[in-house]
Amino acid sequence: MLGKTAGGLFWMFRYLERSENTARLIEAGQRIALTRSSSADDEWASVLQSAGAYGGFVDIHGTEISRDGAIDWMLRDSDNPSSVLNMAEAARNNGKTVRTALTREVWESINENWMTLRDALARKVPERDLPDVLALIRQRSAFVRGAMHGTMLRNDIYDFARIGTFMERADNTARILDVKYYVLLPSVVAVGTSIDNVQWQTILRSVSAEGGFHMTFGQDARPREIAQFLMLDKRMPRSLAFCVGKIRDNLGYLADDYGARLSCHDLCDQLAEHTMSHAIDEIIELGLHEFISDFLKSLASLGSQIETDYRFYN
Repeated sequence: MLGKTAGGLFWMFRYLERSENTARLIEAGQRIALTRSSSADDEWASVLQSAGAYGGFVDIHGTEISRDGAIDWMLRDSDNPSSVLNMAEAARNNGKTVRTALTREVWESINENWMTLRDALARKVPERDLPDVLALIRQRSAFVRGAMHGTMLRNDIYDFARIGTFMERADNTARILDVKYYVLLPSVVAVGTSIDNVQWQTILRSVSAEGGFHMTFGQDARPREIAQFLMLDKRMPRSLAFCVGKIRDNLGYLADDYGARLSCHDLCDQLAEHTMSHAIDEIIELGLHEFISDFLKSLASLGSQIETDYRFYN
């Protein structure tokens, strides 16, 4: 496969996943703000930081951050390259570039995703409409995934799309976990309180993990078990361990198809072994934020190496 095609597939599905994940992060921030006794607007700076959108916001709008301003920036501001609207357009543009590698159903779902979100985000979203708009973003992303799973051959095209999806998903789950410590718990005073537990359950809902968690651990949602579930449980489709495992699997399929192991395969093996080498109690003792920071750096290095090894821009 040409590197440009591989890169187009990889980034198309990263952009699609990122748009959905941004919606999930907004929802988490919205729910978390409802549990805060202080001004809710104070929390949105941390949400922007977790989304990697803080610097761009401040450059354009200054350091005074409101809920409405942050949400509009993350959803639809044309000056924010990672806004949901810009991500939907970028996914569509990449889809046009790799159109011959996609089934008709996948292309149509990508195109419809862009047209639907363009209309829904044509103007600032009122607070009363926000839950429906966030649900729509997640729904349109799910339609693309459904078309892909139902119609695409399991070949290198599928592998690059899946690698892009799980690279972005792992990044997002790690960032949402970090929100626990930078938005939910700026002070250790709240640890173990009822507010702390409500906020942790909000994190579960933000990654559609509440049902799976309760099936595994029962109704008592304790922070330790939630962290373990979202980081180390290989059955949970948004956990760090699950995502890294899928990246590793699809890179392995590419190695088999092309008859060559590359540097990215070794990096992925190292990341997988590091992710699963610690029990949750060790991670908490060493520092959850430090573990997540190391994970995100390793994940970014892996992404860069994949791009280099498969010559995405040639």
